[in-house]
Amino acid sequence: MSHSLDRTHDPSLRSWVETANQKDTDFPIQNLPFGVFRERGKAENSRIGVAIGDRILDLKFCCQEGLLQELPTRLQEACKAPNLNPLMALGNWASSTLRARLSELLLSNGQQKTLGTNLLVPMVEAELLLPADIGDYTDFYASIFHATNVGKLFRPARPLLPNYKHLPIAYHGRASSIVPSGTSLKRPKGQRKDSGDSIPNFGPSQLLDYEVEVGFFIGVGNQLGQPIVIDRAEESIFGLCLVNDWSARDIQAWEYQPLGPFLGKSFGTTISPWVVTMEALAPFRCSAFSRPEGDPLPLDYLSSSLNSKLGGINLTVEVLLQSAQMREQGIEPFLLSRASFQEMYWTLAQMLVHHSCNGCNLRPGDLLASGTVSGAEEGSQGSLLEISQRGSKAIKLPTGETRTFLADADEVIIRGYCEREGFTRVGFGECRGIILPAR
Repeated sequence: MSHSLDRTHDPSLRSWVETANQKDTDFPIQNLPFGVFRERGKAENSRIGVAIGDRILDLKFCCQEGLLQELPTRLQEACKAPNLNPLMALGNWASSTLRARLSELLLSNGQQKTLGTNLLVPMVEAELLLPADIGDYTDFYASIFHATNVGKLFRPARPLLPNYKHLPIAYHGRASSIVPSGTSLKRPKGQRKDSGDSIPNFGPSQLLDYEVEVGFFIGVGNQLGQPIVIDRAEESIFGLCLVNDWSARDIQAWEYQPLGPFLGKSFGTTISPWVVTMEALAPFRCSAFSRPEGDPLPLDYLSSSLNSKLGGINLTVEVLLQSAQMREQGIEPFLLSRASFQEMYWTLAQMLVHHSCNGCNLRPGDLLASGTVSGAEEGSQGSLLEISQRGSKAIKLPTGETRTFLADADEVIIRGYCEREGFTRVGFGECRGIILPAR
């Protein structure tokens, strides 16, 4: 909401990095997301990069070559850091200023003859790391369709709890087990209690699931005791990524009352490595979800005409699955669902404002996630719990295999992209991970 369109969004822009001009790329010159990497096989510290086509622009090297010397000194120093936290802490003016300069450097106007290609690292030769030192992680429950779908499975007569339409529900997650895309995760163990059992048992989860979500990183946060107001909330958001909030449904079902998710969630959360800035998403802003007639209006601290008009994002998320057998046979990943982030009941600004309304302080690099992105239509459910109807409806894969929940060696792949006529498509890359057998 705080970003307007400028020359960096011009769809006619082309880069001298040829792969950035391909129609299906996630990383055209109009995107320029930030991430952290190191070159494979080299004993070196991590450094900040920007995705452009199938390459990574090395910001530390840009600084060394004097290509960013016109920028403020503190911004140049942030570009040399081993993670994005210092850049996030400077605020959106810094990422906006830097993005504009990088757009100039990467523009196809003859500069490449003097810049050369030594600024670039092929993505296939890089290890993509967590983009920030994540101090805290909060997971919301912002899709009314997901909340209703899950509620019907457990409470058919009363799917939504009384507070759902009045405030953004969330729980405090585990930051230490957040991992970058491509990290394999072991099937978790824990206590489970089936309906026919008199006592619980301990062992590997049998109902392992994913949840496709959108995450957002905090830039400039707030001081303890100073809530964030809604019309300025997005000034505190640095950018967005994709999130897979892995979930052990059987462990979760036994443990979650009365205090909510614990071991059924904390064994791993996967995020995509590239952070797409709010500025890059400016062309894809849209109205917030239109509440059905009869739903309560948000309280004043969650209400804003600006948020209603531009609080949504026209972002499509997809989740795919590839089994070990599919990989062996060279079969492409199977599309499980596709949903729109525009249909979330609560906006990013409302989630952030509610998080801070009691005075809770948010810090640069903190990660907040939206909760499962699901839609109203068949094929838009963002978890296997919903798709399989709690395991009662099997999904058939191209190999003839069936799934109700995840099997060992399954790989889950989440993708996201924004499209709008008259603008260049902007993508998020992939958020992927393979399930390994329990230890």
